[in-house]
Amino acid sequence: MIRRSLRYAEELSEALQRQLATAYRSKDLLAWGLRQRLREGYTVKDFRADLLSALVVGVVALPLSMALAIASGVEPQRGLYTAIVAGITVSLLGGTRYQVTGPTAAFVVILVPIVTKFGVAGLLVAGFIAGVILVIMGLARFGKLMQFVPHPVTTGFTMGIAVVIGLLQLKDALGVSVGFPKTEGTFEYLGALWDLRGSINYWEVGIAVFTIAGLVLLPRVLRAVPAPLVALTGAALLVVLLYQVAPDSWHFHVMTIGDRFSYPLGGGQMGHGIPPLPPMPVLPWHETSTLHEVPFTLDFHTIRELLPAGFAIAMLGAIESLMAAVVADGMSGTRHEPNSELIALGIANILCPFFGGIAATGALARTATNIRAGARSPFSATMHSVFVLACTIALAPLVSYLPMAALAGLLIVVARNMSEARHFVRLLRIAPRHDVMVMLTCFVLTVVFDMVIAVTVGVVLAALLFMRRMSVLTNVELETESSLKVEVPAGVRVYELAGPLFFGAAKSAMEAIHTVGDKKDHTYILDMQHVPTMDATGLVALESVLDRLRRSKIKVIFSGLRPEVGEMFERAGIKREPGKVAYAPDVETAISMAIVHAARELSSPVQAPHA
Repeated sequence: MIRRSLRYAEELSEALQRQLATAYRSKDLLAWGLRQRLREGYTVKDFRADLLSALVVGVVALPLSMALAIASGVEPQRGLYTAIVAGITVSLLGGTRYQVTGPTAAFVVILVPIVTKFGVAGLLVAGFIAGVILVIMGLARFGKLMQFVPHPVTTGFTMGIAVVIGLLQLKDALGVSVGFPKTEGTFEYLGALWDLRGSINYWEVGIAVFTIAGLVLLPRVLRAVPAPLVALTGAALLVVLLYQVAPDSWHFHVMTIGDRFSYPLGGGQMGHGIPPLPPMPVLPWHETSTLHEVPFTLDFHTIRELLPAGFAIAMLGAIESLMAAVVADGMSGTRHEPNSELIALGIANILCPFFGGIAATGALARTATNIRAGARSPFSATMHSVFVLACTIALAPLVSYLPMAALAGLLIVVARNMSEARHFVRLLRIAPRHDVMVMLTCFVLTVVFDMVIAVTVGVVLAALLFMRRMSVLTNVELETESSLKVEVPAGVRVYELAGPLFFGAAKSAMEAIHTVGDKKDHTYILDMQHVPTMDATGLVALESVLDRLRRSKIKVIFSGLRPEVGEMFERAGIKREPGKVAYAPDVETAISMAIVHAARELSSPVQAPHA
């Protein structure tokens, strides 16, 4: 069973290496998904299907983009600008056919602390840094490596993000003002909410509950119409109606987008809601906000402080986007090019700050909606962005009537859907203990601290988990005649090395080769046909074993060396030495060589006096 598992792991490793080599030789990474689709042909019927799916996704993306921008601590129009710029860029330049890119809930937890400390300008610069990192990752062909992030790490992140997003919406759902949340920590924020429990606006609570009920119940009745469109429109109409009919004694008041946000009109006048303008070119480091007046200076010190945040945005964006691409492949029966997707996502995050947009990544829910609505090509995601652009210009006056509590209810439902609480609880019950500890660590760090710390620790835990699992696969066993089905003469030991000899497993594996065995031992055969690769640490550990065996006057015969390992041996100077080191193509030949060596050893004392 172990050998069969190891052979499967070796075949998988070799297949992965071939895929990486193919990706490395490819020079046509940009627009990979679009080019693959156009080669199959594109008809008017396909365009019509893309247009209809774009309208459906656009209706979903419009309120969600604004809600996510507000949750991140910036003006709602910045979420729309992100959906427009990133949606067009990634759909045309990326490596998928149906991926929809824009602001996502996963980024909220990262962006809030950045806005708090550095303001909008710092947030945009951090997004730019993330874009550069993503482009580098794509050019370095790291796309395939993202699939090795362990499931417990991503599950812990996802559950933690969902909890934090839900908590951050409580202030708007309850109608209380606690300043900007997450400034000091989750517990301080919850404490501030508790202190303000006497000032809860129950009208706001009612609007939030009305919206949540609509978002949960409407999909069971109206499958053809997006639930957010009906629920949010209904909440806005209800607020407008109550303003007209509610008597003064009811003290009716609900915060809307028009009440919360404003923009300059010129001449010292201010408009309310969002500006009816497309995204305009700006310098990110000069951007300001009416919400948070935080001074920002672009210098080396500031960039150094923003680097961890940029890295966290890049890593989380890459993981979420490629996970969404994998899910989309499963739903549509297509395949994606991960490196092309990372490069396009990086370019989008580089461009977005120069149009006032925040960080973007692949949106799983919008991508799934795009596929279910009948999308045929990347043009669907492109046209969804054009639809959002048209609505930004045409519907800006109406947006100001949307209640903040309704948008909070929308994000609470989004957090509920992304949490997959049942799956999280199931893993707590059935997963191995070390996986549970990793998952809980990522969850707690996300909730209690922030995503910069959580992503950094999560990446390290992912590497440690990978090393641990690979070290379990790597082992050294003493072979017997029954397992070899070949007679092993006295004085010969056959060790089978199986698995990659890398820094996480080399030392423990080499310790299994005993240098002090039977005093009659004269030859050790190291069967390495199941060693697919070796790194410098494995080489040093093996050389240490060779030195000990030489001092014990034991000859070593390597059998079944893979070409890659053989080339490393040659570069390291581990060459044939008569009576010390030899090579054989297989174990049977190695045993025959050991018998010959033993015969020479036995004859040498007799021949020595005549020499």
